[in-house]
Formats: sequence, C-alpha cells, structure tokens
Amino acid sequence: MYQIFNVGIPIVEITILWIVIYRILVFFEGTRALQVLKGISYLLIIFFLSKYLDFRRLNWLLTKFFNLSIIAILILFQQEFRQGLSRLGQGHLLSLGLEESDLVAIIEELTSAAFKLSNERVGALIAIERNTKLKTFIDSGVTIDARVSAELIKSIFMPNSPLHDGGVITRLDRIVASSCLFPLSDNPNFSKIIGTRHRAALGLTEQTDAIVVVVSEETGEISVASNGRFIPIVNRERLVNILKSLLMVEAKKKK
Repeated sequence: MYQIFNVGIPIVEITILWIVIYRILVFFEGTRALQVLKGISYLLIIFFLSKYLDFRRLNWLLTKFFNLSIIAILILFQQEFRQGLSRLGQGHLLSLGLEESDLVAIIEELTSAAFKLSNERVGALIAIERNTKLKTFIDSGVTIDARVSAELIKSIFMPNSPLHDGGVITRLDRIVASSCLFPLSDNPNFSKIIGTRHRAALGLTEQTDAIVVVVSEETGEISVASNGRFIPIVNRERLVNILKSLLMVEAKKKK
C-alpha cells in the first residue's frame, strides 16, 4: 500500500504541473508575453542539452541569463501579471442563467441597437457581463436596472443624453448601469491607432471575460472586443453570429 502511494505522488505532481503550464499558456495566448515564453522554452531545451552534453561554458552563460531574466520578465510584463491577479480575485462564479430563447432575444436587441447607432454615426460602448463580475465598473457609473432594449440603448448614447459618456453594462437580460468607466488598454499594438472608446473596450476585455460591442462615432463601424482582441463586424448577420458563438455556447456548457 505504501509503495502504491509513493508511485501515485509523482503522477499527481506531474498532473498538477501540466495543468498549471496549460493555464499559463491559455492566459497569455494572444499577448506579447506568449512569444517571450516560447523563446524561453527554446532556451530551456538548449540549457538542459548543454548540461547533458557537458558544454560548461554554454551552460554557465545560460545559467547567468536565467538568473537575470526573472527580474526582467517581472518588470516587462507587470501589466500581464496584474491582469492575471485581477481575474483571479474576481473569480468566475456567475453563469449565464438564461433560456436560449431569451438569450436570442437579447442578442437581437443588442444587434438592433448597434446598427441603429451605426447608421446615425453615434458612438457606443456596450459591455456584456459573463462570468467575471463587473461590480467595480458598475459602481463607477449610473444605476439603471432596466430590461435590455434597442430603443433604450439608443436613447442612452444619443449626444443630448446626460448618460451618453462612458459605457453601458448589461447583466443577463438587464441594463444595470450606464456612464461606466472602463480601464484603457496599454497594448502597444493598438494604443497608437485606436481612439479612447476602443481602448476602453479592449482594456475591459483584457481584465475580464466581458464582451464589448463598440460603435465608432467617426466611421460608424461596429466591432466586438473579446479577450483583448477586436472582431470586425461587416453586417447584421455577422454580429448576431459572433454574439451567439460567444454567449450561447458558454451558456450550454454551463448547463
């Protein structure tokens, strides 16, 4: 029995290690840190080969490099680590507790609102809460608590509305707040080529699992931000399909 227990411990340790490595790779997917992690993994392979083949000088150089690189990584990727801790702190406890028909109706309302605003060149920022609670950002705005509807969303973002600045946050079938402040993204790939509204959408999806529908005031173009990326929207059907793929698939998994 004792021998079986000793054999089982390494298996458990290896399993935990692989899970941790997998979660790290998933978290950094699509970020600049992923490329650095790939480079470091290649250097680790070379490091172990040099140790096995007794290449002492190469092994010494790589050892010194890794000692210094730990500090450099912490400095260069402090933003990514901060975002990771933020996600861990918020947790993933809220599920999409809606029937499929209700979810389809909400998607239709959001799509209708986005295209009405797009046709009139009115900028908009609509965040859809998923698992990560957006309480911090809801508290920064004005509480509404009304059923999701295209007309209400349109009226909120009209230039004469006192609530048009900032973003709207929806939870399930409710608009919970407007005029909410979202964190601006510092992603160097986007920060110089997009406006504040798009940087706010990107920033929120970098720190949470929310989905954000963005309407550009300058061009009327619609895009969806998710997981720190933009998805361009070319027509109404495209937006409906994107929202369904992001919301309905997750809801089915929850059930």
